[in-house]
Amino acid sequence: MDAVAVRAREETQSGLSRAEAARRLDRDGRNEVPPPRPPRIWRRVARQLADPLVALLLVAAVVTVALGDLTDTAVILGVVIVNTAIGVVQEVRADRAITALHQLAAPTARVRRDGADQVVSAAEVVRGDLLVLAQGDIVPADAALLEASQLSLDESALTGESVPVVRAVPDDVSAGTVVLTGRALTRVTRTGADSALGSIAALVAATRPGPTPLQRRLSQLGRTLGLVAVALSALVMVLGIANGQPVGEMALAAVSLVVAAVPESLPAVVTLALALGAMRMARGHAIARRLHAVETLGSVTLLATDKTGTLTEGRMGVRRAVTPTGDGIEIQGRGYDPTGSVSAQVTGLEELATAVALCNDAQLAPPSADSPVWTSLGDPVEGALLAFAGRCGLDVAAVRAGSPRVAEEPFDALTRRMVTVHRRDGGLVVACKGAPEVVLDESVTDCPAAVRDALTAAARSLADGGLRVLAVAGGPVDSAEDGLRAAGLAPLGLVGIGDPVRPEAASTTAALDTAGIHLVLITGDHPATAAAIAGEVGIATDGVVSFDSGDGSVDDARVFARVRPEQKLDIVAALQERGHIVAMTGDGVNDAPALRRADIGVAMGAGGTEVARQAADLVLTDDNLATVATAVHEGRRIYDNIRRFLGYGLSGGLAEIVVMLVGPAFGLAVPLLPAQILWVNLLTHGLPGVALGAEPAEPGNMRRPPRPPSESVLGRGLVAVVLWTGAAISLVVLGVAVWARETGAPWQSMAFVTLGLAQLGVALAVRVPRRHGVPGNPSLFAAVALSAFLQVAAVAFGPLRTLLGTEPLSVAQLAGCLVVSLLPGLAVAAVTALRRR
Repeated sequence: MDAVAVRAREETQSGLSRAEAARRLDRDGRNEVPPPRPPRIWRRVARQLADPLVALLLVAAVVTVALGDLTDTAVILGVVIVNTAIGVVQEVRADRAITALHQLAAPTARVRRDGADQVVSAAEVVRGDLLVLAQGDIVPADAALLEASQLSLDESALTGESVPVVRAVPDDVSAGTVVLTGRALTRVTRTGADSALGSIAALVAATRPGPTPLQRRLSQLGRTLGLVAVALSALVMVLGIANGQPVGEMALAAVSLVVAAVPESLPAVVTLALALGAMRMARGHAIARRLHAVETLGSVTLLATDKTGTLTEGRMGVRRAVTPTGDGIEIQGRGYDPTGSVSAQVTGLEELATAVALCNDAQLAPPSADSPVWTSLGDPVEGALLAFAGRCGLDVAAVRAGSPRVAEEPFDALTRRMVTVHRRDGGLVVACKGAPEVVLDESVTDCPAAVRDALTAAARSLADGGLRVLAVAGGPVDSAEDGLRAAGLAPLGLVGIGDPVRPEAASTTAALDTAGIHLVLITGDHPATAAAIAGEVGIATDGVVSFDSGDGSVDDARVFARVRPEQKLDIVAALQERGHIVAMTGDGVNDAPALRRADIGVAMGAGGTEVARQAADLVLTDDNLATVATAVHEGRRIYDNIRRFLGYGLSGGLAEIVVMLVGPAFGLAVPLLPAQILWVNLLTHGLPGVALGAEPAEPGNMRRPPRPPSESVLGRGLVAVVLWTGAAISLVVLGVAVWARETGAPWQSMAFVTLGLAQLGVALAVRVPRRHGVPGNPSLFAAVALSAFLQVAAVAFGPLRTLLGTEPLSVAQLAGCLVVSLLPGLAVAAVTALRRR
């Protein structure tokens, strides 16, 4: 063998060195499509100015120019500039938040470097890397197959065809394709934009996500308000002119009415609330990959979850083993650490441990700088079997070296077994593991009926104890083809694999039940195992549905066992047909369709496959079900705060409209100038509006049922709140204006001050009540205080008086305005307190 061939073989076995990989990464760049350049500032500004609400303000500015009212024109344009600046800043902040979320959810890859497998960020894969692929992986780069076993791929990301494609040496695999079955060892040939998927991704990388459903509803609300305002202003103008009022004065009143009705800061506040809420979720280990997940979480009525790593800790371990002689063995150990002990070394235990070490694709990685504990590179169940083999005294590496694999049938969800054929001592042996009802069937194992019955009873007993049970069989064969048929094998025993229930699982189940969210367990485990775990965490186990016979029903069931992957999709669809808003957790490639179908797909970020993570709306970085409850809590908080701002902002806008419409009937020809209305809107909707988005959660947030998905954002009584709050504000403003006019005081300026202060008082009244141990929202008090100061400055500071057309007020007049302006806020606070009680 020449030197080049020897070097190639060594690289196939050991991969690149870490130093060489780092050098190639510096030379070729990261394995990712360069992110699109952020929009230029002028494009961001143009998007803000294209908003229908801002367009109305620009039309109003044109009208004031035509009327020669340059002061109002200057204020309107000033507000447009300020609002545009705020919108651009908030858009940039939202973009940065989403970029940070994408970095947190970055995919990973398993590569072989310096002779050891390790998990790295997919962006750090370089040309020449040895890439290890297993079921559920997304291929991170174009690569050539060096080894492949039963490899099939979903290449729909490139071809659009979802039919699985079988690949074998020396075929190539492309970035973005999904490993459906089998495993492979490949050498990376192209990365980043040079890969097949990279050239496609580069074309769509600049595509921006569309608005969320909530944003669309709010935009429609804004347009509706704008159209109503235009219609009302036109009506007021026509009626005024018909009654002999000057055209210029009525045109100014019409412009003022339009300005009063426009909630110009609404889109910016909602976008920021969603983006910041997503960042808060990320800090709580829940990454919202799509913003709509933030709002949809508030509607979830049912959470479908698997068992391993979600309700349990995800640290699989063999707890008990049973040999064909009927001996039961207790196994002691921690996590995936192969050191430990067994209660007895009995006949057949070594053969059982050898078979599970051979019929296995996982590897165990010792503690390192990245992980202080032993970890499983591969399926956690197979990692647990390797740890079991080590605790039985086997050197797994030596066992595998002495019995190299020559053929295999990877685990399949339909057959529920895995078969491998190995060369040993000049002959061939087969190892098979899988579900007890499959492996112990007469078609697979050949043994006395008494042995089969005893093992079947032992499997049932282990499952009743909450363990996941695998049966193992093996024996010599004449050929690899005979071995893969897995017939006539000798039973080698059973292993009962346990995974401790998370300490917080029961309290999480109770919390979700209290919040009106039903927890449903969907697992491929034995019905007895599923029932045992469900009972331990508090899920009702009446009528456990087993899909063994294919006639499972979702009617009132809370536990589904022996569920095949394709049946998960059917279960989710059936639950949705029954009216549920379904969130579903998953971690495998076969979970991806159901995650897509669910209203909220929740992927396990630590132990799940890349396919599951990419299909999900929410990624849990700690694989903890309690994090879902935390995310629901945060989602409800965000939605409540958006409604809080809407109630506050729309009631103020309604008050301004009422004052402008009703004022002339009391002799107030033009109650407020456009510049004055814009000033009030700027102060009340700006900083206080943003601060309301940071309010803590309502008391009892998780003790109320989910909101119906069809419910309007103004539903659940919010329209009534807006109407009577707006009426209260307009009543005190008109009262002050009429009283001031009758007494000869500057009535327009007093109405202006009262309007602004009354709205700020309502902002304080709608805040969440303070509770011991719950952080408050000091930013709201600071925002209200600053806005109140500027509102008073508008009648006290000469240049502002000139700009806004106000007159100075005495201390007594200011005090009167302040006292009266407190009344709407006090009324709102009193009614809110009564409703909460």
